[in-house]
Parts: sequence; structure tokens; C-alpha cells
Amino acid sequence: MTTTPLRITAATMQRTFYDILIRENVSPDIAEKCAAIFTENSLDGIYSHGVNRFSRFVGHIRKGFVKPAEKPSLIHAFGNMEQWDGNLGPGPLNAMQAAGRSMELAQKFGIGLVGLSNTNHWMRGGTYGLKCAQKGFAFIGWTNTIANLPPWGSAENKLGNNPIVFAVPFRGDAILLDMAVSQYSFGKLKDCENFGKELPQIGGYTAAGELTTNPGEILNGGRALPIGFWKGSALSLLLDILVSILSAGLSTHQVSEKGKEEYAVSQIFITIDLSKLKNFPTIESTIEQIIRDYQSAEPINADQPVHYPGEYRIEIREKNLKNGILVSPLVWEKICSL
Repeated sequence: MTTTPLRITAATMQRTFYDILIRENVSPDIAEKCAAIFTENSLDGIYSHGVNRFSRFVGHIRKGFVKPAEKPSLIHAFGNMEQWDGNLGPGPLNAMQAAGRSMELAQKFGIGLVGLSNTNHWMRGGTYGLKCAQKGFAFIGWTNTIANLPPWGSAENKLGNNPIVFAVPFRGDAILLDMAVSQYSFGKLKDCENFGKELPQIGGYTAAGELTTNPGEILNGGRALPIGFWKGSALSLLLDILVSILSAGLSTHQVSEKGKEEYAVSQIFITIDLSKLKNFPTIESTIEQIIRDYQSAEPINADQPVHYPGEYRIEIREKNLKNGILVSPLVWEKICSL
């Protein structure tokens, strides 16, 4: 079995996604938007939440967990806060609309908060932080998940790895942090397993309870490791509590009670209109100074300079546009068989 990656052009990938979704009776406009988001995520090097997730997305359409024709509906509004029901529509499109609405609220009130319940996996959370930062807004957002992470001191999964995103405008793009509360997202674990790679750092436990860098041992009978040990466990819990009460949606344990498939999750989108701040004229130079000092730190390895989150995104995108997007042969074969 070969693990040598393929190189698929962005145009071919997006057209393949679009054609498959059309065969699933998804309307052309929805199919086009979804295909574009999955391809864009892959172009930026986030294969784990782009091309690698597409087959599962189609599977969820077939099972009725994702309802392509449904759109979010407003259920409550109070000042700069709104709660929306995602109606199990496509997660990426629901999230894109929620992020857009949070910007509209921020333009009016300074800060906008949108809680989104009953939605689906948003794939790459950084997509929505990037969208806001590129328009000049700061962004904080997170989602809960199915239970896939144990509380500190337990081996039983009761928490989600609840990805959280922070983004601020920088040099025409963004400083973008998109992270799970587990040491590695499950998409990243699967990505490494597909290519036969070890994790660069310990990522979880084997079924026997031993720490490991082998992604397969974590995925198949093991358990994930929370970031910061007990601190990541506590952070996951608070993220779940806040997302559940602010969106009026399901908590991790309620999502998990629906079965082993993850759907009907809850999400939060908070956007800040930086232009309304008194110090807005100096914000860019403030960030520049912070990053300049940050990157003045002497690296341990001279070949690996200190970089800020999202710094290499454009470089990776340009490389993938030129050479094609890296795809596991097994992943592409499965997609083409859909």
C-alpha cells in the first residue's frame, strides 16, 4: 500500500467535489459554495479539514445529518447578541453566515456575538476567523464536539476537543490561531495516519495507557491528550458550558447521546470592530512591535525560526496552487468512488 501523496490541482479538486455534491441532489449554488470551502481549506494546507473530510461530509448528507437545502433561522435577538438555529444545514455555510452576521452586529454595536445551535461540523474554524480579519475585524469563535476527550484524571471520554479560533488583522492578512483543545485535532491524527507519519510530539495514549506519538494507536483504542494536561481539560469544560448557554444549543454530552456520529453541535462567533476603538490608528504599529519582539527570540534550531500562527499560510497556498494539493491516495480513491 503506497502512502506517497498525490498532487491534485485546485481546479480538479473543486470540480470533483462539485460534481459529487450535484449527484447527491445538492443544489448548484450550495454545491459550488461547499466545494469552494473544502478546496480553499486544502489549498491552505489544512488537509485534515479540507479534502480529508469531504467523504465524511457526503456520508452525513446521505444519512440525513446534513441537510443541504436548510439555512439558519433567527430565534432570539437582544442588542448585539443573537441566537440562531442552524437547522442542520451544511456546517461551513452556516458558519460563514454566522460570521458575516457577527460582523454586521459589530459594525453597529462595536462587538457582535452570534450563537449558532443545531448546526454541523464547520470543518476548518480558521476559515471564519480569516474572513473576519481580512475585513479588519478581530475574531474569537469556538465549537463544541462529540465527547472525544477524557477529563483529567479519567480515561473515559466526557469532554469534546472543542476547537477555538482567534484572529486579528495583520499585514493585509491575519495572525490566525485555530486549535483544538486536544494536543492534535482528530483530523490531524487521521492525516498523519494516512501518510504513515509519527506525530512530532506526544499526542495521546495507547489502549494500554502509555503516552505515544503514533496516531493510529490514539485513534484505535487509545485516547487523546488535552493541551496543558489538566488546564486543557478545564478549558474544554468551560468552552462547552459557554457555547451551550450562549447559543441555547446542545452540550457535548447531549450531542454524544445522539450516537457516535457528530452533528447538531453548538458554536459561538464573536467579532470586534477595531475601527471603533480610540487607539485604532496605532493598532497596526502595536501589533508590528509585538511581532517584531516575539520573532527576535533566538531559535533553538537555526533552520526553524520563531513564527507566528498563520505566518506560512500564503506560502503554503502559493505552493499548492503551483504544484497541486497534497492528497493521500487512499483519501482520493475514496472520494472518487463516491
